Amino acid sequence: MEKVEFALKGIRVEEMSFKLNNVRPQNGGKMELKPTFSRRVRRAMENDKLCFVTLTVKIEKAEDSPKPFDLSVSFTGVFETEATSEEERRSVVIGATGLLYPYLRAAVTTLTTAALAAPVVIPIVSGPLFPEDRDKNEDEFFS
Repeated sequence: MEKVEFALKGIRVEEMSFKLNNVRPQNGGKMELKPTFSRRVRRAMENDKLCFVTLTVKIEKAEDSPKPFDLSVSFTGVFETEATSEEERRSVVIGATGLLYPYLRAAVTTLTTAALAAPVVIPIVSGPLFPEDRDKNEDEFFS
Protein backbone atom coordinates (compact mmCIF):
# COMPACT_ATOMS: atom_id res chain seq x y z
CA MET A 1 0.00 0.00 0.00
CA GLU A 2 1.23 3.44 -0.90
CA LYS A 3 1.99 5.73 2.03
CA VAL A 4 0.79 9.30 1.70
CA GLU A 5 1.24 12.20 4.10
CA PHE A 6 -1.66 13.63 6.05
CA ALA A 7 -2.02 16.05 8.95
CA LEU A 8 -4.39 15.90 11.89
CA LYS A 9 -6.17 19.26 12.16
CA GLY A 10 -8.40 18.44 15.12
CA ILE A 11 -10.36 15.86 17.06
CA ARG A 12 -13.82 16.28 18.49
CA VAL A 13 -16.11 14.08 20.54
CA GLU A 14 -19.40 13.37 18.79
CA GLU A 15 -20.89 11.22 21.55
CA MET A 16 -20.01 9.72 24.90
CA SER A 17 -22.82 7.86 26.64
CA PHE A 18 -23.08 5.32 29.41
CA LYS A 19 -26.32 3.75 30.65
CA LEU A 20 -26.48 1.23 33.45
CA ASN A 21 -28.70 -1.79 32.69
CA ASN A 22 -28.78 -3.33 36.19
CA VAL A 23 -27.93 -6.77 34.80
CA ARG A 24 -25.65 -8.92 36.90
CA PRO A 25 -23.79 -12.09 35.92
CA GLN A 26 -25.39 -15.25 37.25
CA ASN A 27 -23.53 -17.37 39.79
CA GLY A 28 -20.51 -15.03 39.80
CA GLY A 29 -19.88 -15.61 36.10
CA LYS A 30 -18.55 -13.06 33.67
CA MET A 31 -20.31 -11.33 30.80
CA GLU A 32 -18.67 -10.88 27.44
CA LEU A 33 -18.81 -7.24 26.43
CA LYS A 34 -17.97 -7.70 22.70
CA PRO A 35 -17.54 -4.09 21.56
CA THR A 36 -18.48 -3.29 17.97
CA PHE A 37 -16.57 -0.75 15.91
CA SER A 38 -17.68 1.32 12.96
CA ARG A 39 -16.16 4.04 10.82
CA ARG A 40 -17.59 6.78 8.64
CA VAL A 41 -15.50 8.79 6.18
CA ARG A 42 -16.60 12.08 4.64
CA ARG A 43 -14.89 14.71 2.49
CA ALA A 44 -15.42 18.44 2.80
CA MET A 45 -17.40 19.82 -0.15
CA GLU A 46 -15.61 23.17 -0.13
CA ASN A 47 -12.08 21.78 0.32
CA ASP A 48 -11.09 18.47 -1.30
CA LYS A 49 -7.95 18.31 0.88
CA LEU A 50 -10.00 17.83 4.06
CA CYS A 51 -11.54 14.58 5.19
CA PHE A 52 -13.43 13.63 8.32
CA VAL A 53 -13.00 10.18 9.85
CA THR A 54 -15.47 9.18 12.58
CA LEU A 55 -14.75 6.12 14.73
CA THR A 56 -17.44 4.67 16.95
CA VAL A 57 -17.35 1.90 19.53
CA LYS A 58 -20.52 0.49 21.07
CA ILE A 59 -21.29 -2.02 23.76
CA GLU A 60 -25.02 -2.69 23.74
CA LYS A 61 -27.36 -5.23 25.26
CA ALA A 62 -29.38 -7.52 23.03
CA GLU A 63 -32.13 -10.07 23.71
CA ASP A 64 -29.67 -12.97 23.59
CA SER A 65 -26.71 -11.07 25.00
CA PRO A 66 -27.30 -9.09 28.22
CA LYS A 67 -24.75 -6.46 29.15
CA PRO A 68 -24.27 -4.65 32.50
CA PHE A 69 -24.35 -1.32 30.64
CA ASP A 70 -24.76 0.28 27.23
CA LEU A 71 -21.88 2.43 26.04
CA SER A 72 -21.29 4.49 22.93
CA VAL A 73 -18.25 6.63 22.12
CA SER A 74 -17.67 8.47 18.82
CA PHE A 75 -14.70 10.60 17.86
CA THR A 76 -14.21 12.55 14.62
CA GLY A 77 -10.79 13.52 13.37
CA VAL A 78 -10.31 16.24 10.76
CA PHE A 79 -7.42 15.45 8.42
CA GLU A 80 -5.74 17.36 5.62
CA THR A 81 -3.99 15.58 2.77
CA GLU A 82 -2.81 16.01 -0.79
CA ALA A 83 -4.08 12.51 -1.69
CA THR A 84 -5.77 12.40 -5.09
CA SER A 85 -6.09 8.74 -6.10
CA GLU A 86 -8.40 6.23 -4.45
CA GLU A 87 -5.39 4.19 -3.28
CA GLU A 88 -3.85 7.27 -1.63
CA ARG A 89 -7.16 8.19 0.01
CA ARG A 90 -7.55 4.64 1.31
CA SER A 91 -4.07 4.89 2.82
CA VAL A 92 -5.03 8.15 4.56
CA VAL A 93 -8.21 6.61 5.99
CA ILE A 94 -6.30 3.61 7.32
CA GLY A 95 -3.64 5.88 8.85
CA ALA A 96 -6.28 8.20 10.31
CA THR A 97 -8.09 5.24 11.86
CA GLY A 98 -4.86 4.10 13.50
CA LEU A 99 -4.25 7.59 14.83
CA LEU A 100 -7.77 7.99 16.31
CA TYR A 101 -8.03 4.51 17.86
CA PRO A 102 -5.90 5.21 20.99
CA TYR A 103 -8.10 8.23 21.77
CA LEU A 104 -11.18 6.02 21.48
CA ARG A 105 -9.62 3.41 23.79
CA ALA A 106 -8.75 6.04 26.40
CA ALA A 107 -12.25 7.55 26.27
CA VAL A 108 -13.90 4.17 26.90
CA THR A 109 -11.69 3.54 29.93
CA THR A 110 -12.23 7.07 31.26
CA LEU A 111 -16.00 6.92 30.74
CA THR A 112 -16.43 3.57 32.49
CA THR A 113 -14.18 4.69 35.35
CA ALA A 114 -16.07 7.97 35.77
CA ALA A 115 -19.34 5.99 35.88
CA LEU A 116 -17.90 4.05 38.86
CA ALA A 117 -18.03 0.82 36.87
CA ALA A 118 -15.15 -1.57 36.43
CA PRO A 119 -12.82 0.15 33.95
CA VAL A 120 -13.13 -1.29 30.45
CA VAL A 121 -9.85 -1.41 28.55
CA ILE A 122 -10.28 -2.10 24.85
CA PRO A 123 -7.32 -4.11 23.54
CA ILE A 124 -4.48 -2.61 21.59
CA VAL A 125 -4.76 -3.48 17.91
CA SER A 126 -1.54 -4.22 16.07
CA GLY A 127 -2.25 -3.40 12.45
CA PRO A 128 -5.43 -2.25 10.78
CA LEU A 129 -8.58 -2.19 12.95
CA PHE A 130 -11.01 -3.15 10.18
CA PRO A 131 -10.61 -6.35 8.13
CA GLU A 132 -11.24 -4.50 4.85
CA ASP A 133 -8.12 -2.40 5.52
CA ARG A 134 -5.81 -5.41 5.56
CA ASP A 135 -3.89 -6.62 2.56
CA LYS A 136 -4.34 -10.26 1.58
CA ASN A 137 -0.95 -11.15 3.11
CA GLU A 138 -1.98 -9.53 6.39
CA ASP A 139 -5.20 -11.58 6.46
CA GLU A 140 -3.11 -14.76 6.62
CA PHE A 141 -1.00 -13.25 9.42
CA PHE A 142 -4.01 -12.13 11.52
CA SER A 143 -6.04 -15.34 11.07
